[in-house]
Amino acid sequence: MPDTPPLPSCQTPLPILYVDKELVLVNKPSGLLSVPGRDPRYYDSVYSRLLAHFGDIHVVHRLDMDTSGVMVMARHKEALRHLSRQFQQRTTSKHYLAWVDGQLLQPEGEVNLPLRCDWPNRPRQMVDMLAGKPSLTRYKLCHYDRVRDASLVRLYPHTGRSHQLRVHMAALGHPILGCRFYATDRALAKAPRLQLHAEYLRVLQPATNLPISQQVRAADFFQITAAG
Repeated sequence: MPDTPPLPSCQTPLPILYVDKELVLVNKPSGLLSVPGRDPRYYDSVYSRLLAHFGDIHVVHRLDMDTSGVMVMARHKEALRHLSRQFQQRTTSKHYLAWVDGQLLQPEGEVNLPLRCDWPNRPRQMVDMLAGKPSLTRYKLCHYDRVRDASLVRLYPHTGRSHQLRVHMAALGHPILGCRFYATDRALAKAPRLQLHAEYLRVLQPATNLPISQQVRAADFFQITAAG
């Protein structure tokens, strides 16, 4: 396994979008871990910040450190069971925004490629038609920027594999800008951070079973540089 570089400290605040007795919805900034790392130096995370604030918190799902956007955490174990079941049964509704390199040939479509961990290079993932787990992403073009030669797309993951959106868009020939794992040098240089943002999430409130949703765009999401 390659050496892991030290993580920079994330100084960005963690905005709380919604809170009740069952759950908390937050807007995770890029650069902040979802949960603490094994090394005590990497304790700062969405989990640790909410734990310090609420005194009790439970992890329902995760976003990659470089990804920003809406996350939900449970405030007690019964709420955790309810919310976890929603994610497992895919009854939640969610989509992401991403800037990808180049112009998509089709305005919408899907990528259906099985994925597994690339163990010698973890945490990288890879397409494996024999041993990979089924993975499906649907996409829709929102806008093409001719100056930057980049496309803004909405991504709708049907499954939730690690790095799924990054690998699928790279396999399509349009890597996500700023992605340090799968982007070409050209796509990596076009953005100061990974251009992947969890824009929308809807879950059912565990106590009432009524839908709760949040949609938020990242303030820095459109700050990409011109193509070289």
